[in-house]
Amino acid sequence: MLNFFMLQLFLYFPEDKTEYIPAGITFVIFFIAAIFVFRYIIKVSKRESQKAEALEEQLRREKVIKD
Repeated sequence: MLNFFMLQLFLYFPEDKTEYIPAGITFVIFFIAAIFVFRYIIKVSKRESQKAEALEEQLRREKVIKD
């Protein structure tokens, strides 16, 4: 019972719905930033994968590693 009461202390639903606007703007900014960071990580990962494949092919040609 005490646990339920403690959780209710942090709930707040404003009467004036314009108080949601700053939170919405902040959410949109961070969501867009997260999308860009995710796409950047994918791009860097592909680039590193291509470098690893090129190095592997070079080592195969030099007979350092075998199939």
